[in-house]
Amino acid sequence: MNPDTTPAPGSEPAKLSHVRADGSAHMVDVSEKAETSREATAEAWVHTTEEVMALVASSGMPKGDALAVARIAGIMGAKKTSELIPLCHPLPISKVTVDFELDAVDRVRILATVKTRGVTGVEMEALTAVSTAALALYDMIKAVDKHASITDMRVLSKSGGKSGSWDIAPQQHPNPEGEIRA
Repeated sequence: MNPDTTPAPGSEPAKLSHVRADGSAHMVDVSEKAETSREATAEAWVHTTEEVMALVASSGMPKGDALAVARIAGIMGAKKTSELIPLCHPLPISKVTVDFELDAVDRVRILATVKTRGVTGVEMEALTAVSTAALALYDMIKAVDKHASITDMRVLSKSGGKSGSWDIAPQQHPNPEGEIRA
C-alpha cells in the first residue's frame, strides 16, 4: 500500500468516489452539488532539439505553424474531455487558454487554463488540453525529430468547489496573454 494513502490506525480508508461498494465503476451523481466558478491550470513539456526549437519559434516547420496547430488541438481536447475520459461529466466550458513557453535550448512548456461555472472541477479538461496540445506538437515535429518526447504532465492549480483552491506552482499562469516567448 502507498504510504501516502495508508489510513491512520483506527481510521477507515478513503473511499473512491467512482467505485461502488461492489467494486464496479460508476459516474458520480453531482446533481446536488453547488454550482461555483471553477478553474484549473495544467502543464506538459515537449523535449526536442535546439534546431527544431528554432523551426518551431520561426513557424518554419515542414507541416506549418506547429504552435498554432497545437493551441487549437488543446482547445479542442478540453472541449472533448467527457467523450475521451469515461467517467468525466460534460461541462459548460467558458474559457480555454493554451500557451507555450519556448526555452532557449530544447523544450517547450505547454500551459492550459480551463474555466467553467458548474458543479464539478475542470482539472481533467486542463490535463486533456495540455496532453492534446503536446501530442499535436509532437506530430508536427516528429518528421524532423524522431526522438522528441513528452514529459511531466500535471495539474498546477485549481480553484472553486467544496475542496477549495490549491496551487503547486509559484505562479498560476505566467503567460496569461498567450505570448510566444523564445
